[in-house]
Amino acid sequence: MESLARGGTRWKRFAVVMVPSVAATAAIGVALSQGALAASFSVSGQQFKVATDRLDGTGFVQYGAVDAQKDGKAIPVAVSAFSSAKIKNLCQSVVVPVPVFGDVSMVLKAGADKPVEAKNLYIDLDQLNADATFSNINIGVAAGSTTKGPGIKKGDKTDPGSFAQEADSAVLTGVKQTAWATTAGTFKLSGLSMKVTKGKNECY
Repeated sequence: MESLARGGTRWKRFAVVMVPSVAATAAIGVALSQGALAASFSVSGQQFKVATDRLDGTGFVQYGAVDAQKDGKAIPVAVSAFSSAKIKNLCQSVVVPVPVFGDVSMVLKAGADKPVEAKNLYIDLDQLNADATFSNINIGVAAGSTTKGPGIKKGDKTDPGSFAQEADSAVLTGVKQTAWATTAGTFKLSGLSMKVTKGKNECY
């Protein structure tokens, strides 16, 4: 994903509170998404909410980055990544304002009976609430020197000497977060359902 530092952003001065964070989203090609999730893209103007009951992940890493919107606006984010993850009861929602028609919501759910499975999962987020337990965590590692997770995503313009954290594994429960983008090598959603409704209907 192209995460470009625009407007003179300096990584040495870029301060992001690196909190334990995780999310999972599915890239669904519908008109309401306002942008395709792919290996390289500008993020849309809509954040989306994600809620999960539980995530079991291995190979965790987190570092700071800057996403760019289509108009060039820079958005600071914390990128959280897992080599692999299993997610129980995934809910993703996005609300898109449609001229004349009003708000339209898309809600996606999966993993109620069999967990969602993802590999090389990257999430660009700016807020998270969850309970988390990490195994063998290292805090303050240089972003370019992490070894426990999938590493810096290709295309992310991140100072390899900037702050990062990593862990062998992580368990997060009661996850509620807002994010700008997600990419994954593979994303297997069991029991997938999606609903589009008028008005503001979100996961939480």
